[in-house]
Amino acid sequence: RQRALLCAVLLAAWEAAWGQLRYSVPEEMPKGSFVGDVAKDLGLQLPALKDRDAHVFDTGRTRYFFLDLQNGHLSMMEQVDREEICAAVAKCVLNFEILVKRPMNIYKGEVEILDINDNPPSFPERRSVLEISENTAPGARFPLERAHDPDIGVNSLQNYECSESSYFTLDVKTGDDGVKYPELLLVKSLDREQKAAHNLILTATDNGSPVKSGSTTIEIIVLDGNDNAPEFTQSVYKVTVREDVAVGSRVLQVTATDRDEGPNAEVKYSFFKIPEKFDKTFKMDSESGEIVITENLNFEEHEFYELVVQARDAGGLSSHSKVLIKVTDVNNYVPEIVIMSVFTPVPEDTPLGTVIAIFSVQDRDSGANGDVQCSISDSHPFRLEKSFDNYYRVVTAELLDREQVSEYNVTRNHHLILTAVDGGDPVRSGTAQIKINVTDANDNPPVFTKEIYTVRLMENLPEGSLAFQVKATDNDEGTNAEITYSFSDIAKSVRQLFSLDPRTGEVKVTGALDYEERKYYEVSVEGKDGGGLTAHAKVHINIIDVNDHAP
Repeated sequence: RQRALLCAVLLAAWEAAWGQLRYSVPEEMPKGSFVGDVAKDLGLQLPALKDRDAHVFDTGRTRYFFLDLQNGHLSMMEQVDREEICAAVAKCVLNFEILVKRPMNIYKGEVEILDINDNPPSFPERRSVLEISENTAPGARFPLERAHDPDIGVNSLQNYECSESSYFTLDVKTGDDGVKYPELLLVKSLDREQKAAHNLILTATDNGSPVKSGSTTIEIIVLDGNDNAPEFTQSVYKVTVREDVAVGSRVLQVTATDRDEGPNAEVKYSFFKIPEKFDKTFKMDSESGEIVITENLNFEEHEFYELVVQARDAGGLSSHSKVLIKVTDVNNYVPEIVIMSVFTPVPEDTPLGTVIAIFSVQDRDSGANGDVQCSISDSHPFRLEKSFDNYYRVVTAELLDREQVSEYNVTRNHHLILTAVDGGDPVRSGTAQIKINVTDANDNPPVFTKEIYTVRLMENLPEGSLAFQVKATDNDEGTNAEITYSFSDIAKSVRQLFSLDPRTGEVKVTGALDYEERKYYEVSVEGKDGGGLTAHAKVHINIIDVNDHAP
């Protein structure tokens, strides 16, 4: 196991494009075992790794790995049994993603779980009974129960052996699917009166190191009389059905004939040692040979069924045939959009090409039914970029303007629509909503309501009276829109006559006005926002005479 782990580490590889990582470890490694140096392979510095806020996402429902932010190592979250999670799949791969938030990026990785020879071949039953008529001619074949070995490659089942017998020999055939099928071949005529039963030991072996094996005892009972076994019209029956076929529908009908007469010609049909997981899916009519569906099919779980059917007459003779059922996919799943991360709020001065959100699209269908295309509606400042597989990024395509649009909604009922469409017939689609708020940048200066204010004041206006008010507006928000007013370029003599409130823009009289002394004043006012941007306006003040002097 230590040598296998060393090889797995030395064989670990990664691809730079979008952060592709590949590692491999043997199965049954204890919890906490080292998988790969993610920090080194991604070029991330260890002191900054924790600050980058990195997370590992397993694509399946079970979490198998964890990332140590102290050393950047990817390790096993729990002990993994390859046979449990991948069954008979030749290459067992567990996928994961690592999300780094600052700067935002996502990396894809996969870990191949390598098989070890931890399972011996085993038969469903330790003892089985096979009934054969004494009239059976030499050359007849009898399929035997196959052994099962959940390991793969050389560690899986490789061969069968049978104890010696002068009446039988073992013939092992390899099917189109690469599976070995043991058959018992009768080489010598049986005589029930001489020997009524035969016992054989069937042994299955693998080619692992060390070699493991399993055995079962076959008891052969010789039957008297009936010398013709039923014969199927076909050695293999093939049929294709859609996964949405209704429960109770007929799949096909098998037929066998028997050349005997009377009870010996009455044929009964049945499944021959059907796997338990298929027993609830199909039912066979013993009289007609019809096979019907008893529960809903699911292409994503099983796309192929191989069954063995038996025809048996009243005298105990039987024959066998294969039934191969292929299930075709139906577009019955809607694409699902999974939002992984959203960067909001977004400053309106965000550069072009900035990543705003990362999401993935999943469709459980296969082929064209699972081929998903993602799009976003027009007339908005964002665009989609495909990362890898079915991962997408939303990035800025235009400069944002908070004063024009302060909120974007990726939804059917608002400005933006994010849609995932598959290639099935009929087409199925899914949508998701992302709310993105745009925050203010100080990109708008104050603007006075007038460039020039003209004011007429009576010369007897009391001190402290409101003379006039200037007003400016700012399209920004928050402190960037808070305006402070002040005089600019004003003589000291004029400043003694008027005061300006910096918050409201109100100008009050602070000294005595005298038409006979001065009839006109001109002052400049300045409006400055919280970000330092300014605007200016002129004020023309005309003093109106009152009859305040006697002749």
